[in-house]
Amino acid sequence: MQKKKNLKVLPLLPLRGIVVFPYVIVNLDVGREKSIAALEEAMIKDHKIILSAQKDPAIDEPTENDIYEIGTMAEVRQLLKLPGGSMRVLVEGMHRAKIEKITLLDKYYETEVIEYKDEIKDASINMEALTRAVIHQFEEWVKLSKKIPPETLVSVVMIEDGGHLCDLIASHMNMKMEDKQELLSLLDPVKRLEKLYAILLREMEILGIEKKIGDRVRSQMEKIQKEYYLREQLKAIHQELGDKDGGNTEIDAYRFKMTKGKYPAAVLECLDKEIKRLERLPVSSSEAGVIRTYIEWLLVLPWSRVSRDKLDIEAAEKILEKDHYGLKKVKERILEYLAVRKLSNGVKAPIICLAGPPGVGKTSLASSIAKAMGRKFVRASLGGVRDEAEIRGHRRTYIGALPGRIINGIKNAESKNPVFLLDEIDKIASDYRGDPSSALLEVLDPEQNKAFSDHYIEVPFDLSQVFWIVTANNIANIPRPLRDRMEIIALPSYTEEEKYQIARQYLVDKQLSANGLKKSQLQFMAGTLQKIIADYTRESGVRELERQIGAVCRKTAKKIVEEDKDKIRITVKNLPDFLGRTKYMHTRAEENPQVGVCTGMAWTEVGGDILPTEVTVLAGKGNLILTGQLGDVMKESARTGLSYIRSRSDELGLDPKFYENRDIHIHLPEGAIPKDGPSAGITMVTAMVSALTEKKVRSDIAMTGEVTLRGRVLPIGGLKEKTLAAYREKIYTIILPKENERDIEDIEQDVRDKIKFIPVSTMDDVLKYALVKE
Repeated sequence: MQKKKNLKVLPLLPLRGIVVFPYVIVNLDVGREKSIAALEEAMIKDHKIILSAQKDPAIDEPTENDIYEIGTMAEVRQLLKLPGGSMRVLVEGMHRAKIEKITLLDKYYETEVIEYKDEIKDASINMEALTRAVIHQFEEWVKLSKKIPPETLVSVVMIEDGGHLCDLIASHMNMKMEDKQELLSLLDPVKRLEKLYAILLREMEILGIEKKIGDRVRSQMEKIQKEYYLREQLKAIHQELGDKDGGNTEIDAYRFKMTKGKYPAAVLECLDKEIKRLERLPVSSSEAGVIRTYIEWLLVLPWSRVSRDKLDIEAAEKILEKDHYGLKKVKERILEYLAVRKLSNGVKAPIICLAGPPGVGKTSLASSIAKAMGRKFVRASLGGVRDEAEIRGHRRTYIGALPGRIINGIKNAESKNPVFLLDEIDKIASDYRGDPSSALLEVLDPEQNKAFSDHYIEVPFDLSQVFWIVTANNIANIPRPLRDRMEIIALPSYTEEEKYQIARQYLVDKQLSANGLKKSQLQFMAGTLQKIIADYTRESGVRELERQIGAVCRKTAKKIVEEDKDKIRITVKNLPDFLGRTKYMHTRAEENPQVGVCTGMAWTEVGGDILPTEVTVLAGKGNLILTGQLGDVMKESARTGLSYIRSRSDELGLDPKFYENRDIHIHLPEGAIPKDGPSAGITMVTAMVSALTEKKVRSDIAMTGEVTLRGRVLPIGGLKEKTLAAYREKIYTIILPKENERDIEDIEQDVRDKIKFIPVSTMDDVLKYALVKE
C-alpha cells in the first residue's frame, strides 16, 4: 500500500541516463550549474532533493516536459567538490515522489512533489509467491551472468518486504533505462514485482542463448586446434618414417597442375626435379620457400597459351582510325603484318621502334595496336633503368630473387604473344651493375629470342611470337647494335591542322567528360581551337593543347555553377578571359622586298618556324660578324657562303677585293633562342648577295637548303614542318633542294595545292628566283 502525503517543495536534480531507486546509495558526478546550485540549496536546508531522469540525456537545459513525472526523494549524505568546478555527491534514495510542478528559479529547478511510501507490509499469499519467484530467478540470473558477487546476493535475498526487494534487485541489474523508469513508476508493489519477474525471465532467456553461442564457438575452436595438433603430429611421424606419400597436399597440387597444363619437356623435367627436392626438405626450411616460389613461377608462365589474332583488316583499321588521327605509316605497317599473318602462320612478329617527340601518341598507339589485333597488352617503362637484372632477372642464389621485367610482363599478360611495349628505350643508362641495353639485344633479335634465357627461370622461353613495340624520343641515344634490330618508324611532330583535327575529334570530348560537362554546355566557335594551337601552345604533340582545353572546361564549369548559365560559347574574342593573354608570338615575314633581308625556314622540336635573316655591309677590315645565338654548324655555313660569293664576285658584279675594306654582319632575330644546322646556308648567301649588290629579295619567297663552296644546294630534313610554317605566314612560294622533291608527298594535299615549290640544284638558281629583277 502507498501512503500519499501533502505537497513538498524541494530542489530538483535532473539525471542523465540513470535511475536512482529508493533504499539505494549511489555516487553521482554533477557538473551542470543548475544541478550544483540545487545540491547547495539542499545542503542549506534539510539535505532533501528530488532525483528524476531526463527522457533525452543529450538535452543540457531540460524543461518540465523533458523530465519523467515519477522520481525519487533522496537524502544528500556527502558532497565533495572536484577540480574544474564539478561535484561528486553521495545520495541515498528514500522513497518515490510524483512531481506536480517544476519551477525554474534563478539558479536551479524547484519542484512541488507528493511523497509515496511503502508503509504497510503486504503479507498475502500472492505477494509471498511473487517474492519467492523473483528471488529464485534473481539467484539463477546471478549464477549465469556472474556479474554480482555472492555477498550481494545474500544481502538482497534476506529482505522480506516485496517492494524494497524489487527496488534493490532492479538497481543491481544492467537493464535498459526505460525498464528501470517503468519499475520506478509502478507505485503498487505487486505490479512492480510482476514487471521485474517478466524482465528477469527475458534476461535469463538472452543469457541462455549467449551461453549456447559461446559453447558452440568454444567447441569449434577446440576442434580446429585439435585437428591442427594432430596434423602436425602426423607430419612429424611421416618425416620420421621417411614416408614420401604422407599426403602433402601442396606437392600433390603441383603435380596435378603439371598433368593438366601444356608444358615443354624441359620445363616438366625441371619441375619434377624441383618438386623432388622440395619433398626432401623440412617444411620450415628457408630453402623450401625459395623452391616453392620457383615452382609456382614455372607453373604460372604461359608456355603454350596464345591469344588468337583478329585477322579482320577492315575492323582493325577502324579501331586504329577511331583511336588516333593521322599516323598513316604506323597504321599501314600494322595492317601489312595482319595481311601477311592471314596468309602465313609462320611469319615472325615485327620489332617496331616508334621514334618521335613527346606527346605525339607513341604509347597510346601501342595500346590501340593491341586492341586492333585482339592481343593482350603489356607495358614496361625502361626510363632510368641501370641494372641488367631488370631485364634478365636475378639468379636464384640471391635473397629475394625474381624474374626480370620481360618474363614478369609475359606472366601478367597470361599469353606468350602479347603486344609488349618497351617505353623510353633511349633513356636507359648503364653503370657497374651492367648495361641493360646490351641485355635487350637478345630480347629484340628475332634469331635469338626464340630461346630467351632469364637468369631466374633458367629454362629458355620463346619470345618470337611477341609483337615488340619500342618508343624513343631521340634514336641517336639508342646504341647502334640495338637500333639495327628494330624497324624504325618516325612519328613527326603534328602540324597545326593535325592538332586541330585531334582536338576537335578527341580532346574536346575527353575533357568535357573529365570535367563533368555535357556537349550542349560548351561550344568552341570557329577559329577558337586554331587560336589555342597557334597562340597558347608550342609543342610537338598535343599534351599542352589538351591541358589548355581542360583549363577552358574548368573555367566554363565554374561559370555555369556561379552564374547559373545553360551554355557557354568560346570565341576568338573571349578566349583570353579563359586562358589569359597570348603566350607565344609568331615570327612575321617582311611585307615588302628589302635589301639584305631574306626569309629562311627552320625546324624545331615543336614544329616549323620561319627564320628571317638580316645582313648589312659596313666599312671595315673584312670581318664576318655573326649574331643571334648561332651554333658552330651555322657559323661554318656562313663562312662557306662568303667563300662562295668571293669565288663568284665577277659573275655577281662585285669588286674582287670587296671583302678587304668591308665588314659583313649577319644577324638572325630572336637572339635568345639557340639556332644551328646547315639548312640556312642558301638563306644567308642570298641575304649577303642582296646586301652587297643592293638588290632586293622577294618577301613572298621562303627558302631552305645547305650550300657548298661550289654553290651546290644539298638536301635538308624537316621539309613538312618548314613548309607548314611558311604556309601559316601566308608565304606560298618555297625554294627547296632538288633532292627534297620526294618529300613533298608527305605534305597534306590541301597545303600542296596552294604552295608553289621551286626545286633548285645550284646557288645560281636560287638567286635567279629570289632576287627582284630590275
